[in-house]
Amino acid sequence: MTTTIAVIRGDGIGPEIMDATLHVLDALGAGLQYEFVDAGLAAHERTGELLPQATLDAIARHRIALKSPLTTPVGEGFSSINVALRRHFDLYANVRPAVSFPNTRSRFAENVDLITVRENTEGAYAGEGQQVSEDGATATLVQKITRRGSERIVRYAFDLAVRTGRKKVTVVHKANILKSTSGLFLKVAREVAAHYPAIQCNELIVDNCCMQLVMRPEQFDVIVTTNLFGDIISDLCAGLVGGLGLAPGANIGADAAIFEAVHGSAPDIAGKGIANPCALLLGAAQMLDHLQRPELATRLREAIRATLAAADTLTPDLGGSGSTQGFARAIAARVG
Repeated sequence: MTTTIAVIRGDGIGPEIMDATLHVLDALGAGLQYEFVDAGLAAHERTGELLPQATLDAIARHRIALKSPLTTPVGEGFSSINVALRRHFDLYANVRPAVSFPNTRSRFAENVDLITVRENTEGAYAGEGQQVSEDGATATLVQKITRRGSERIVRYAFDLAVRTGRKKVTVVHKANILKSTSGLFLKVAREVAAHYPAIQCNELIVDNCCMQLVMRPEQFDVIVTTNLFGDIISDLCAGLVGGLGLAPGANIGADAAIFEAVHGSAPDIAGKGIANPCALLLGAAQMLDHLQRPELATRLREAIRATLAAADTLTPDLGGSGSTQGFARAIAARVG
């Protein structure tokens, strides 16, 4: 079975890690064809637009995109191209696994295996209603949480737990202080949880959650939370397992899904051939799961783990002296 996906090669180190990832996917025999489209600085240089209509059309047509990091220029266009993509396609679920791998610079080498499910379209992170007073002394924004948005993200988290055999969902909130917005989110989460009696539901205030993650990350399974809290918590979780170089992300909606590395475009090392491709490769594994090819996703993750364990082609951020393509070739050799 052949599937065509939209591919955004990205900016900075994006093209390097995308080439590495596609090399591994081809070696895996994933049966994928690629339509290459532009966004970010690369698109702006070619078309004068940061997010061309042709790119949006390709994602809508194929319903799947694999995306390298993008650079949003300061002072023009969107505040964030990633946020613009999420809004355009209503990609309401941001799914970020954090898993311990060998030979990473991590304080938790073996006991982290959790997923953060972040509401992706509303809340404070959406940046609605931002205003600064004329005298520059006061800034405000609107934090809007809806029943619909809360229900669908919490339901997604519980369905994910059922689908992947996980046992617990932790609802993270600040309802003790933000009684209207976090209060509504927590109220809806409790209503949804009642429909999943086989899944344990736990509730944590966000500050306590952060402390517990640092002290005992093994207690967590699936975390579900609002947009801004999820942005912070998911990066914290990446820090538990060695950093953003090992952090993939999926942005999933009813009609489209975009899979990515969540780190930035790292222009300081672009073109040097030393970027770590693991985050995008793990994002590709999420994509294969989404395409209902779990056996291929498992083979890809196992090959990444084996290559990290071998430690002979690690990139500098992982403590080695290997190259992006050398690391990718080592993974490709193990996916068969």
